[in-house]
This record gives sequence, C-alpha cells and structure tokens, in this order.
Amino acid sequence: MDYHFNSAKGLEFGLYTLGDHLPDPHTGERIPAQQRLREIVELARLADQAGIDYFSVGESHQEFFATQAHAVVLAAIAEATETIRIGSSSTIVSTSDPVRVYENFATLDLLSGGRAEIVAGRASRVGLFELLGYDVADYEELYEEKFELLLQINENPVVTWEGQFRAPLRDAVVLPRPVDGRLPIWRAVGGTPASAVKAGRQGVPIYLAHLGGPVSSFKQMLDLYRETARESGHDPADLPVATAGFFYAAPSSQEALRDLYPHINEGMKRTNGRGFPKQSFAQGVDPRNVMNIGSPQQIVEKILYQREMFGHQRYIGQMDFGGMPFENLRRNVEIIGEEILPAIRKYTRQEEPVR
Repeated sequence: MDYHFNSAKGLEFGLYTLGDHLPDPHTGERIPAQQRLREIVELARLADQAGIDYFSVGESHQEFFATQAHAVVLAAIAEATETIRIGSSSTIVSTSDPVRVYENFATLDLLSGGRAEIVAGRASRVGLFELLGYDVADYEELYEEKFELLLQINENPVVTWEGQFRAPLRDAVVLPRPVDGRLPIWRAVGGTPASAVKAGRQGVPIYLAHLGGPVSSFKQMLDLYRETARESGHDPADLPVATAGFFYAAPSSQEALRDLYPHINEGMKRTNGRGFPKQSFAQGVDPRNVMNIGSPQQIVEKILYQREMFGHQRYIGQMDFGGMPFENLRRNVEIIGEEILPAIRKYTRQEEPVR
C-alpha cells in the first residue's frame, strides 16, 4: 500500500482536532456549535494554504464535542481544500460498522481526489458504548474484530467474513472503492505496549498519540513495534509511523505555556474528569519531552530530535483544544508555514528510511 510519503519532502507535518466544543477558560463563554464546526473547516483551509501536509478530525459522542459525524466534517473540509491529506483522529471502529466506515471514507477519498485516510481507534472515552448499543466489557474484542474486518474490506472488494459482533458477510461487494483501490489505514495506539505489539504483528502503520512524557519512553514502544513487525515477517521500512500530541508556538516558551495551559487543564477537567498537573505540563518545553510547545526555534529542535529518535514519517500537532480562540490558531498556522515547516523540511528531506 502506498502511503504517499515523499522522502524528498522530508518529515510530514499535520494538525488534528478532537472536535471539542468547550468554553474559553478565561471568559467562560462557549461559541455556538455551528461556529465551532465552521472554524474547524476554516482551520483546515488555512493549513492547506500554509503547505501543511495533513489535517484530521476525531469523533467523540458526548457532551462538549461537536464532531460526532466526523466524516461529514471531513467532507466539508475536502470541498474547502485542494492538496492537504485528510483523515480521522480517530474513527472509533469498536462502535461502528466497518462496512459503513469504509463506504464513508472511500466516498470521501473520491470527493477529495484521493486524499483520505483512516486512523482506527478504540476510544479513550467510553460513554459512546452505551449510547450506540455496545457493551464496554467487550472493549478489546470489539476493536480487534472490527479492525480486522476493516483491513479485509480494504484489501478485497468482495468479502466473505464471519465474527462474533456483526452479521456475517457472504461474497459482499463493498462500494465505492477509493481512487487508488485501497485506503491508508492506521492503527491508533496510546500508551499501551500491547497495542503496539498487535500493530507490529498485523504489519499495519501505527499512529502513536501521547499527552506528554520523555521521548525515550515512546521510542521504546516504537522499537517494540518494529521488532515485532520484523519477527512477524514484515519490513519495518514499509510501515509508516505517525506521532501526535500537544503543539503550540509563541515568541517564547513562557508565553506558549501561559497561553496553552489554561485551555488544556480546564478542557481535560471537563472531558476527562481531571486536569493536567501544572508541573508536568511545564516540562513540555523540555527538549526531550514529546510535547512540542515553545518558540518556533525550540519546536524545530524538538521535532528534529524526535525524528532522530523515532524515525517517524509524520508528526501531527493538536493546538485547538479547550476553547482556544481562533485568532491564536490562525497565528500558529502562519508560524508553522513560515518558520517551522521550511526548517523541518530542510533537515529531514532525502533521509534514509528507518529499518
């Protein structure tokens, strides 16, 4: 499967949103859901104009989120953009029908001219299981079965399949097919080594999301992933890696922390039940921390260090969480396009792939 990475271009840079719909912690005001959705589409349009490589939208079926129908939002983004690749971050296949997921994203791929991807996740927030009629006790089994079916559909236009949680398929023709015949499908992985091992055994690309912590700890997980892939008969050089986490640029690291922390802390309180410890968040400006927060030069140095350690093909930043004002997001996109992307591409293009 061609994952569209160009070594001459270097490390790809993307943005992702969870589609949260939260009040600004400074004012207590929350913009209307319609405005929030339109701002997400506009952010993707600005990212496209700035030369950013990828933009993704997540789904979360609970209060304080607005992109439950994330494939619909991505369709609007497809119409508003020209070249940027678009995808999910992530699609919760555990509580979705893989046939419908594939139909939606293959259609999105056709509408966008071959720019769609799927990141398949298990759900970090489990309220959607009851809402959509699933038992959270089947959390692991649902994901593994449905992810395998999604992979089968991607490889085979005609599918015969039988499992525990869905009616069997008998010579089922799943249409439409995407532009290139198959879609890039990533396995979303959080902090669980077992999930990285499963991705390695399956020989699928890995999308590693993190909240913070030392780069070295996530390198261990990626080393385990590649080692398992190799032992399972897959060439790690053929398996792209993406990492995703908090991003925010400002003239200084102090200003970046001051701008971002209230949004992250209050947002996590509302959506996860607890905030982000301030001392731990302050470590985000450390050169060896996976959070890319600081001045443009600091962020470039951090991303290049992560590239050296991870050997990944794509980095995806989250900066719009917790009611962040849109003007701050616009300014960050400008900084990315004018200062960060040129430096990253200068130092990472034409590198040898990690093996």
